[in-house]
Parts: sequence; C-alpha cells; structure tokens
Amino acid sequence: MTADNETATLWMLIGGLLDCLLMIPVAIVVLLCMLQDRRRPLWPVWVAVAPLVIMMAVSVGMRSYDLLPWMRGYLLLVGIGLMVYMVRAVYQYGHWLRDNFADLEHKEVWQSFVVLAVVMLMVGIYASGDGGMDYEFLVQVCALVLIVYLLWRVETLQDLSISQIVLNEEIAGPVPDDIDCLLRQHCEAKQLYLQRDLTVSQLAQALGINRFYLSQYFSRKKTTYNTYINELRINHFIGLYREAVSAGRPVSAKLLAGRSGYRSYSTFSLAFKQYTGFSVTNWIYKESGISSVGASAATP
Repeated sequence: MTADNETATLWMLIGGLLDCLLMIPVAIVVLLCMLQDRRRPLWPVWVAVAPLVIMMAVSVGMRSYDLLPWMRGYLLLVGIGLMVYMVRAVYQYGHWLRDNFADLEHKEVWQSFVVLAVVMLMVGIYASGDGGMDYEFLVQVCALVLIVYLLWRVETLQDLSISQIVLNEEIAGPVPDDIDCLLRQHCEAKQLYLQRDLTVSQLAQALGINRFYLSQYFSRKKTTYNTYINELRINHFIGLYREAVSAGRPVSAKLLAGRSGYRSYSTFSLAFKQYTGFSVTNWIYKESGISSVGASAATP
C-alpha cells in the first residue's frame, strides 16, 4: 500500500470513528427525546454503539478495513433493532398525544419517522458502501442534512412534558363518581373546550379531579381526550354556522373554525371529516340543500 493510500485510508477510518462517536448516537438520542410521552433511558444507546466504536478504533490503529464486514453486520443489526423499537414507540406516542392534548398542531409524529428514515438510510449506506469516493460523498451529504435538521428540531421542538404530581397531592377530596356531570358543568356549559392548547391536566384541574381518573374515564368510554374536545368544537362550529345562516350573515368556515377553538383550519377540516363523514364544503352544500354541482356556498 502506498503512503497516499495509507493516508486516505486513515482519514476515512477516522471519519467513520467520529460518526460512530458523534453522529449515530446523537441522532438516536434526539429521536428518543422527540418522543415526550415518557423519559427513556439513554444509556442503552451508548452500550449499543460501544462495540462499533471499539471495532472502528481498532481499525484506525491497524489502518485496515479488515473489520469492516463485522462493523457493517453489527450496524445493520442495530439499525433493524432501532427501527422496530421506534415504530412501536412512535405509535405509543401518537396515542399519548391524543390522550393528553386537545390541539396537535406542531406536535408532529411524522417527523420522527422522517429522521428515522434518514438514520436508516445512513445505516444502509454504511452497511453496503464500498469505501469509494462516491460512497464517502453520499455519506457526508446525508450526515450534513441530518445534522442541520437535528439542530433545527432541537431549537423548535415544543415542550410537551406534563408534570407528574403525586395523586394524593392532586386530590383535595374524594374523587367524584359522576365525571359526566362535571364535564357538562365545567367544560361544556362554560365552553372551556374553546381554549386553545387545552391539556387534559388543565381540564382535570378545572373539574377538581385527578388527571389519572379523567384519563381513565375517557378510556372506559372507548374514546380519547382529543376526540372529546374535537366533538365539542365541531358541534360549536355547526351551531355558529346555523346561527349565521338563520340571521342572513355572510359565513366563512375558516373564521368560524377559529371561533370554535381551532388554530389551524387544516386540523379542523380533518377533525370535521372524521366526526361528520363529510368534508366541510360538502357538509355546507348538504346543510344548505344545494347540489354540489356548480353550487356556490360559504367560503371555507
């Protein structure tokens, strides 16, 4: 091997070692931290990456690619394990969001899958690359994109942590049996559901009960907190729309959606279709008794 080849090999191995020490574990840690439903231990990440770091350090010392097939195989196993774990964790995270938050804007679950896809692409490149210049260029481009995204995501990630209060400290008296009545009195009659970013903890505090029991209540009803709030808001929208039409006032679905507690019209549209089975526009046509063909109705 010539001196130039030895130097090139050394630098490529050092680059791989830095990836193993920094990019791979940091990407996995950020993936886990993006899921805020519970604190997950981070030490398994370093344990999983340690054999890879050791093999890469030995390769740097030897200035040899002899251990590369073993590193590729191990990295592939780590990648598959991470993918299986993250799919399950993101699925649980989505359920947690619907159980605890009325508004899901800027709490996107799909972004975790995007980062996971990029990480898996990196794993695939590492596991199948030939060590050539094209391979190195592709690795560095993917790494740069991932690093930029992670830096942006860390700065913009909304804090969704819910303080865990001991049950006995949260309850001033006995837990009421009739949560239905409390919801009608404090949430529906007072239109508390119109408050944006209303969490299940805030609602439980307004009812004077424990968040755990309120969550269990929705679970027994085979629904979620998010679904409950959306149904109240959509019924409120329907009431506002019918009132405006009866009074002969101009109707804007977007304006009424905002007055019904929605920050995002796209979120409202999706929730409306899930609840009524109709898109907003089709429901307005149906409500007005006008055929959707060539009809002009309220502007969404």
